[in-house]
Amino acid sequence: MLINCVVYQNGTKLADIPVSEISEYLSHPDAFVWVALRDATPEELEEMQREFDLHELAVEDSRHGHQRPKIEEYGASLFSVLQLVEPVPDHPGELNIGEVDVFTGSNYVLSVRNRSQKGFLGVRARCEGEPELLRHGSGFVLYALMDAVVDRYFPIIDQLETELETIERDIFSKGSARSNIERLYELKGRVMVLKHAVAPLLEAASKLYGGRVPHMCAGVQEYFRDVVDHLTRINAQIDNMRDTIGTAIQVNLAMVTIGESEVTKRLAAWASIFAVCTAFAGIWGMNFESMPELKWRYGYLMALGLIVVACSLLYWRFKRARWL
Repeated sequence: MLINCVVYQNGTKLADIPVSEISEYLSHPDAFVWVALRDATPEELEEMQREFDLHELAVEDSRHGHQRPKIEEYGASLFSVLQLVEPVPDHPGELNIGEVDVFTGSNYVLSVRNRSQKGFLGVRARCEGEPELLRHGSGFVLYALMDAVVDRYFPIIDQLETELETIERDIFSKGSARSNIERLYELKGRVMVLKHAVAPLLEAASKLYGGRVPHMCAGVQEYFRDVVDHLTRINAQIDNMRDTIGTAIQVNLAMVTIGESEVTKRLAAWASIFAVCTAFAGIWGMNFESMPELKWRYGYLMALGLIVVACSLLYWRFKRARWL
């Protein structure tokens, strides 16, 4: 569905125009057309392909969706794929993966947003509020869209880091080993979702500043460098989180091993105590007629007392060694 179709000239908004008039304004000097679509149908994409003369391969990628983040050149135009990572309001802890495809030429910008509820009206308002920058044309709009997408990653990674800190505190709580492992692996999955959105985009965006860059980005290279700096920072945070999660999993498994060792020691201590009882009972339970203790009046009491004393000494020793 069509969200906006606006023509700009010399950094200021000229008019909202219908799609059928796009080709007329593309020939105006110092003007460019900015079109925004949401969940575009194949028919809408075909219409935009005719109006902007888009490359067939780029349109095909946008039609199929679920693309890896990338920035590709097709002649004098750019095709950019950015992944939108958003929390699901009704399901805390889950992440929705959307996508925005941006077609950028010298005199047009076409953004196609898919599987995402959060739009880019704020980006348009920001650009219109900075006409001196909007004069750079479609290159600045591409930067503004990329910057908005990257800025949305920061709250996600802050949320993931907070959750990781909570799990780390719970690792040393008794009886939480299984739940901690499940939470850590679930968190690891969400971290990887963000990694798959950030790492390819970092590699692709690095081509938009320094050295040879597409002509529409020539005047805004420092802005793309700022985006790359943000992506580098996020990527480093993700790598640190992955390392921390791996360490937390190892610590949690170590705590499980320690817990099992404690149980083993307790069982061994009680087995030793009962072994003493069994040994004494076995000695006096032998069927020999000439055992002197069998005819003694206080032999039974002595045997019970000896067993109690021996078991008490063992209990005290194991208690002192913290086996019980």
